[in-house]
Amino acid sequence: MSKIVVVGAVAGGATVASQIRRLDKESEIIVFEKDRDMSFANCALPYYIGNVVTSRDLVLEATPEQFYDSKQITVKPYHEVTAVDTAENKVIVYDKKAEQSYTVEYDKLVLSPGCSANHLNLNSPIAFTLRNMEDTDAIYQFIEHHQVQNALVIGAGYISLEILDNLYERNIQPMLIHRSEHINKLMDSDMNEPIIEEMDRRGIPYRLNEEVVKVEGNEVHFKSGAVKTFDLIIEGVGVKPNSAFLQSSSIHLDEHGYIPVNNKFETNIPNVYALGDIITSHYRHVDLPAHVPLAWGAHRAASIIAEQLAGNKKILFKGYLGSNIVKFFDYTFASVGVSPSELTHFNYKMVEVYQNDHAGYYPNNHKLHLRVYFDSNTRQILRAAAVGKSGVDKRIDVLSMAMMHQSTIDDLTDFEVAYAPPYSRPKDIINMIGYKARNL
Repeated sequence: MSKIVVVGAVAGGATVASQIRRLDKESEIIVFEKDRDMSFANCALPYYIGNVVTSRDLVLEATPEQFYDSKQITVKPYHEVTAVDTAENKVIVYDKKAEQSYTVEYDKLVLSPGCSANHLNLNSPIAFTLRNMEDTDAIYQFIEHHQVQNALVIGAGYISLEILDNLYERNIQPMLIHRSEHINKLMDSDMNEPIIEEMDRRGIPYRLNEEVVKVEGNEVHFKSGAVKTFDLIIEGVGVKPNSAFLQSSSIHLDEHGYIPVNNKFETNIPNVYALGDIITSHYRHVDLPAHVPLAWGAHRAASIIAEQLAGNKKILFKGYLGSNIVKFFDYTFASVGVSPSELTHFNYKMVEVYQNDHAGYYPNNHKLHLRVYFDSNTRQILRAAAVGKSGVDKRIDVLSMAMMHQSTIDDLTDFEVAYAPPYSRPKDIINMIGYKARNL
């Protein structure tokens, strides 16, 4: 029997502890979480604030007591690991309630400390970030207690877009600002135009190349010189890795503070593993490093780490494809593969098609825009992006599977679509990408 210590108890940490227990009924597993809650559905937070998810219990999936009763795994909230000694196989833990530190030894260590939200240091009681359940409760209660009517959303990444959408659906008038013109950076810039159109259609004000200078009471002073009054501010200005506690250890960090791992999710220290938003790994379909802080990767890593600890050394991580998707009002934006900025590593060509998402004579038809990049020499698919009101997820998932198997752009002509008028066309938009690429 060994002792396994897990740092972090949200998606990555709770899942890896659960997966280890599934294969190992004997080892002692203890999980330290520096915040209040464990195992909450991080992706659900904007939807709970918007009352789309109507019950808090649906977001908070387990308590430490429930986790122990069902799995015999000890979870200690408000316990922050402040240092790691890999030579002595021990961690230093600070108990926030008792206000004291103590040492815990381990045989295996799994790191899943995640990231923290960046702050603009606005020093205002109306400004919040949204990263965990405590943030969510604070925002939800503030809205309820202060009868919030309008809100400023800062930033234009996934969280900002989702929170803006949900605030609007809750009848709170939002305004969006972003410090540059490049919103939703995982998408091709020109494919984000429906985001602007959706805000214009609903009368939602926005300002690009804009920043907040200061906040005085409810008055927000902008770089442009404008001054506006808001009841609530949500900051969505990126994240930073929670890796400061590792800087004195022998565990390697990259220049940004993330932990590089191998295909076993091992760090440079053989008995120390890492997963979740804190890690960097590699792409599956091309030879490039990848940082993909999304849910699928954390869950896949949890399973592989558990198999490795159980002695199954054959199950290895094959890499990310970077599949991602976001809903913004009536539109869906999704992509898979390398990011737009990483295309500079390749000699590539691009093909795109605009087509109805299903047969033109069937009701409720919408335009779907699909764009695919491929290597000019090998014709291997490097990246795909899609925007539309329906059918986006299906096409990106199909292309993800194609890229997983090293398919070329020409292979898409052989994609056999499940066709009926409500769902597609006899020659699906994926087929059309393949046919159109023959001319390139």
